[in-house]
Amino acid sequence: MIPFLRMLSAILFMIIVIPPAALIAFPWTFITRDATFLYRVGMRIVRITVWLTGTKVQMRGLEKIDAAGTYIFMSNHVSNLDGAILAPRIPRRTSILAKKELWRLPIIGWTFTIASIVPVERDNREAAVRSVGRAGEVMQQGINMMVYPEGTRSPDGRLLPFKKGPFHLAAETGFPIVPVTTLGTFEMMPKGKFASKGGTATLVFHPSIDPKQFASREELMEAVENVIRSALPPERRL
Repeated sequence: MIPFLRMLSAILFMIIVIPPAALIAFPWTFITRDATFLYRVGMRIVRITVWLTGTKVQMRGLEKIDAAGTYIFMSNHVSNLDGAILAPRIPRRTSILAKKELWRLPIIGWTFTIASIVPVERDNREAAVRSVGRAGEVMQQGINMMVYPEGTRSPDGRLLPFKKGPFHLAAETGFPIVPVTTLGTFEMMPKGKFASKGGTATLVFHPSIDPKQFASREELMEAVENVIRSALPPERRL
């Protein structure tokens, strides 16, 4: 019952706060054509929403990363909590890859475009290649990219096979990858659950990996996967 009430309070908070925040942030973003203020407001709302679900966040290794650098953050993915926990903790503004269908929604599509969110068509190879190019353009502006290389949430907490797309982005742009291991969210809110049990999530930021040091994308992908896997509990490394 308590997890349900926490999730309900988080949803009510968003319903109450987002409209007035949008009335301030959207006009400012429209006038300035700069999404920085909108991003900061959004991340603050996300952090409070996660807190209302009873989730605490610990971080390890972030101090080893140059906060002024531009990176591709790649993490394992086991819960709907993952993105809301990781994105606000990444230094500076961060973009993501999102399904192109979301651009059909009123206001959302415009907001995503202004915020430099990159649309992806997974079933269209040529469009997927264009998305990689667009993501590279976004990163050239000094905006980080957050990617879940598994492509979807794992149902049992173990790593799923990685998709090659994010590693094409790293190889073609040369931006370093920061592997991240997300712990605790599977226990709180596994795939298929509506409410979070609450608890402590841990983000383990590993040292950055230079894609130029690898002879192939396959080798790069294996290296990143091994690093993320190394911080998982022993029973989930298989």
